[in-house]
Amino acid sequence: MSTYRPEGLDDAFTQVAEPPAAAGTDGGPDVRLPALGAVGWLRWAWRQLTSMRVALLLLMLLAVAAVPGTLFPQRAQDPPGVAQYLIDHPTTGPWLDRLGFFGVYSSVWFSAIYLLLFASLVGCILPRTKVHLAGVRGRPPRTPRRLGRFPAQGGATTDDAPRDVAERAAATMRRGWSWLPFVPTYRVDVHDEGGGTWSAAGERGYLRETGNLVFHLALVGLLVSVATGQMLHYRGQALVVQGRGFANAQVDYDTFEQGSAFDPASLEPFTLRLDEFESRFDPETLQSRDFTAHVTLTEPGDEPQQRTIKVNHPLSAGGAKVYLQGNGYAPQVTVHDAAGEVAFAGAVPFLPQDEVYTSRGVVKVPDVSGGQAQVGLVGYLLPTALEAAPGLWRSTDPQPTDPLLVLSVWSGNLGLDTGVPQNVYELDESRMEQSVDADGDVVTLYVRPGETVDLPDGLGTLTFDGLPRFVALDLRHDPALPFVLVFALLAFAGLAASLFAPRRRVWVRAAPGTGADAGRTVVTAAGLARGDDIGLQPELDRVLAATLPDQDTPDRTTPRTARSTDAEADAPTSTVPRGTPR
Repeated sequence: MSTYRPEGLDDAFTQVAEPPAAAGTDGGPDVRLPALGAVGWLRWAWRQLTSMRVALLLLMLLAVAAVPGTLFPQRAQDPPGVAQYLIDHPTTGPWLDRLGFFGVYSSVWFSAIYLLLFASLVGCILPRTKVHLAGVRGRPPRTPRRLGRFPAQGGATTDDAPRDVAERAAATMRRGWSWLPFVPTYRVDVHDEGGGTWSAAGERGYLRETGNLVFHLALVGLLVSVATGQMLHYRGQALVVQGRGFANAQVDYDTFEQGSAFDPASLEPFTLRLDEFESRFDPETLQSRDFTAHVTLTEPGDEPQQRTIKVNHPLSAGGAKVYLQGNGYAPQVTVHDAAGEVAFAGAVPFLPQDEVYTSRGVVKVPDVSGGQAQVGLVGYLLPTALEAAPGLWRSTDPQPTDPLLVLSVWSGNLGLDTGVPQNVYELDESRMEQSVDADGDVVTLYVRPGETVDLPDGLGTLTFDGLPRFVALDLRHDPALPFVLVFALLAFAGLAASLFAPRRRVWVRAAPGTGADAGRTVVTAAGLARGDDIGLQPELDRVLAATLPDQDTPDRTTPRTARSTDAEADAPTSTVPRGTPR
């Protein structure tokens, strides 16, 4: 059985070659493979790195490498959590710290994956962009000689001249969408094929590859934006008590983190004062319904402005966003020592522990006189106190309708002079003793607003002056966020274009008729799409209907299948000139 082979396609796979003689025999060549060398290995490594397979692998690896950042506390965001983890896990904790699991996003291995992915995407995009631009500048392929082998076909006859038909077909294909008429849908060429035959060739779908490139370029933009944001961002948290404020300076924040390229001296020196805080709760379920912080913002060169901050409605100030992160109560207390001197006076934030704002806090009194032992008060604030049983109190409502301070008293050395930082919400009891009564029971103080009670062991007195509110503010500045949004939208648009933009070619040929069609023009058309495209035949019918508006519905011819056995089906299908390698 013989098979057809176009001329000019002979190559090493079709030629019958003599087997090579063994190396070292008489007359036989000594075949040796060339060594790659350092440059060859570098080229091979670059090709592997810039392949789509490796890019997808690195993208998946980056997602996996980010998982430890959600499982372990990170030193930049939660230093106390990292310290506590190291204490709770004395064996595995130090090893995890050495491997960078407490600073995942700044670790060497995460940065290496990040940079490799960046290089892979860039190396993959640049050559594809060059090829794509060359293809966009090219012209549509000429009309094939035989149109009967394409999946979408159509035809008709008309009295119009072949050239007029071809030019109308070209205008139809070139015309844009009704909602975007000035943007052509097809690139079109009109050809004179000789003998009075004219054809129009149209091609569309380069938007598909454009979308693919836009998607990958957007990923590169996202990588650059995220890296830039990590270097230039800063974030600070501050507790602000009602009637007080803070300045936008690093020393005024309770916690402050910054990118490696950010200079704290560049902070814009605005001030923010908390004037009033409003909270609203459901009267039956006690679920929170609304929190509003009324503040006074003073920016450099401007008059003070009254502004509000709500949950999910931050305040813009100094190029940053100020978020309302939390709130609670800060009992205003005054402590006199044994000599009657004021040892402490101020508001102390108590942190809420449940939905009814049962709050825990610590009052540290280090500045006592006369060599007296330092005092520490630890306990709870109950906004609406109810005695459920003798000596057992609890809060029943988050609003301060009947507040009560329940405190235990400690005396000794608070440890504030050791140079070791302390948590302001915890009391170091290692060098202190708890006060007890004559029966050995722990002394508990119950104080309501306006009341003054004596501290045990002659330590002085405590006065509960008032109950202002406090808010926890979170200030964030990231200059890369607008770019992240833009590149994310570009990635989405590029992905949509690469998935849904059809790649099509349409040809229309108009030739003088012969035989029964003598004196008329015979129009044949065909369409080809990359992959399955159910809209190809309707698109071809639309082009023919617009080209021949006075004709009936164009005739469709049945595409030939792979089982066709006629001479035309067995003939070569390439439109490349014979003798030219494909």
